Amino acid sequence: MGLVHKKNCNVASGLFALVAIAAAVGCQPPPRVEEPAAKAEEASAPAAGDAAKPPSEEQAANASAPAETGASTKEHELIPRSVLFGNPQKASARISPNGKWMSYLAPVDGILNVFVAPIDDMSAAKQVTDDKTRDIRGYSWAYTGEHILYSQDKAGDENWHVYATDVTTGKTTDLTPLEKIHAQIEGVSEKFPDEILVGLNDRIPQLHDIYRVNLKTGERKLIQENPGYAAFITDDDYNVRFAFTYTEDGGNELLEPADGDAGKPGDKGIAEWKTFMKVGPEDAMSTSPAGFNKDGTVLYLLDSRDRNTSALFSIDLKTDEKKLVAENPKADIGEVLVHPTEKTIQAVAFTYDRTEWDILDDSIKKDLDYLKTVEDGEVIVTSRTLDDQQWTVAFMLDDGPVKFYRYDRGEGKAHFLFNSRDDLEGYPLVKMHPVLIPTRDGKELVSYLTLPAGSDPDGDGVPNKPVPLVLNVHGGPWARDAWGFDPEHQWLANRGYAVLAVNYRGSTGFGKSFVNAANNEWAGKMHDDLIDAVNWAVEKGIAQKDKVAIMGGSYGGYATLVGLTFTPDVFACGVDIVGPSSLVTLLENVPPYWASFMPQMKMRLGDVATEEGKAELLKRSPLSKVDQIKKPLLIGQGANDPRVTQLEADQIVKSMEEKKIPVTYVLYPDEGHGFGLEPNRKSFNAVTEAFLAENLGGKYEPIGNDFEGSSIHVPAGAKEVPGLDEGLKADRKQMPPKPEAQPAEAEA
Repeated sequence: MGLVHKKNCNVASGLFALVAIAAAVGCQPPPRVEEPAAKAEEASAPAAGDAAKPPSEEQAANASAPAETGASTKEHELIPRSVLFGNPQKASARISPNGKWMSYLAPVDGILNVFVAPIDDMSAAKQVTDDKTRDIRGYSWAYTGEHILYSQDKAGDENWHVYATDVTTGKTTDLTPLEKIHAQIEGVSEKFPDEILVGLNDRIPQLHDIYRVNLKTGERKLIQENPGYAAFITDDDYNVRFAFTYTEDGGNELLEPADGDAGKPGDKGIAEWKTFMKVGPEDAMSTSPAGFNKDGTVLYLLDSRDRNTSALFSIDLKTDEKKLVAENPKADIGEVLVHPTEKTIQAVAFTYDRTEWDILDDSIKKDLDYLKTVEDGEVIVTSRTLDDQQWTVAFMLDDGPVKFYRYDRGEGKAHFLFNSRDDLEGYPLVKMHPVLIPTRDGKELVSYLTLPAGSDPDGDGVPNKPVPLVLNVHGGPWARDAWGFDPEHQWLANRGYAVLAVNYRGSTGFGKSFVNAANNEWAGKMHDDLIDAVNWAVEKGIAQKDKVAIMGGSYGGYATLVGLTFTPDVFACGVDIVGPSSLVTLLENVPPYWASFMPQMKMRLGDVATEEGKAELLKRSPLSKVDQIKKPLLIGQGANDPRVTQLEADQIVKSMEEKKIPVTYVLYPDEGHGFGLEPNRKSFNAVTEAFLAENLGGKYEPIGNDFEGSSIHVPAGAKEVPGLDEGLKADRKQMPPKPEAQPAEAEA
């Protein structure tokens, strides 16, 4: 499923995301071993859906810090929200497979589009896509070397279409021109540069069939009809090799063609399947296929069976011999670096508190050793040419923008391309401290702490005196927070708050026992972890006990509502972005294509199909404890959210109003699971900043004209936030009518 919401107060990625899950919930195949571009993607562009780090990507300024000689006057200013949460100036540098083109994202009239330049002349870049309504959040090159591939929905409805843009002519073609469908790219291969594999659920909303689609003509040919599986696994020859599904007990199963290696597919693909591998529920989130070797005779597998952390294995499909490729006792397998044509695994990353690379192929050791000397940040290889002579590389820092380079392997030199944001220059950005927090039952929470500039002169991670704190809870819950530049951390620290991001139990990347410890613990031990983290911050002298806010999106929004209802005396206020208020209505209104994942939801969250199960889910639902709310609450919601529908916000606001409990409700009619449009991100962060300042006492930048161009609507509580009512009146002419709640269709 994917409530995932990352961790910012503006974004929303999915109520449920994790490596092996994301595949199933979107009916995509489990993750393939591939180049680790995602982290740079995430850092360089505001998130489009998690709670504020989506969402995300979208005041105590450095007042107490002594000025350095020659320092910019900016270092004593509030960092403008437009700088932190506006679209990046440039992002996501990618090189075409043939080495001819360099591409990147940049805003055009406020909307991120793709630009392409000759590899040796960035000054000749031209815009090739022309989306005028929603940002292009991510894209890739087709193996033609002449086409950009990307997905786009409408107003956050997650009815994704797949598009191809010819970079020479600028013509963009909708490869999936159907109504009310959820399309996704299932496979690309250098062996078939003119074609890609696409999953479409036009036949049955719950199931994705696999089509072979021609990029130039749009011709679509069915290669595998889906009889009821979560996903299919294909190889570089576009053969359907495995089917993947979840079992009724919450485990998963990998199936192979019953007739042998590639089966004997008919007009509708392979018809008969047999079990290849079964995985129990305890390993279902950390065991899944991850791709093949060059000739398709070896399957790579992420596997946590008979161990705690997920390691990378290879299985010889002819002999069944299984070999360990890489492992780490503390962290699951993370990014994997694979040769672009030989498909050999060259390096593997593990992230506990910081990312560490294990180099397996000596032929790239000198490259990675050199790249470490280029910038003081974590190295991310984001694309490679087929001849492997040119790479694009991103450097992730915690106190500065993402830096993009083109690396020429033959020359042995990295050429600077651009920063994601030059406008951060001179502002008082601060460091992020990894911290390990003990829980009451002996677990260790990998967490990240950011402090206001000037509050910690000796850099030990503890301020001279306690400061207000914002507990920023990531979404998922099957996701994680990680080290790196985070606009929300910088924003809140700049306003005078300590910011703490906690990987509570259920977060992924730390082994299956940590994930499984969250089963049926929503509003239970998962919340205890957050309370333990707050108590730790107070005991360490980091946080003022009476000035702690809780904030988050998706699951983080749910955690916010739990914080104000189950532990009403702990938090001074809360900010909930697209968070579920009732676990019953959440599970009753999931998108149809999540059907295959529901056994996992039942096992980890509860059974909504029985009266007994509903009663247990209601006990853990904030909606059942509204009368316990004592502290101010701000709610942000997208009217088109298919994961956490508008009903979730409407029903808790209605209950609070009936009980005469103040609440501020901000609604966006053109958003889904998080706020993807730049004007909407700016407007919601303006409201959030004023709300936090009112309740925690930090500094804030006035709302000003940050509502301009936004669809912001405030059905309740405008007078509860300083400047909100006035801002709305000034922008009244642009206000749309209040949208009515549209719960998603119940799961079949």
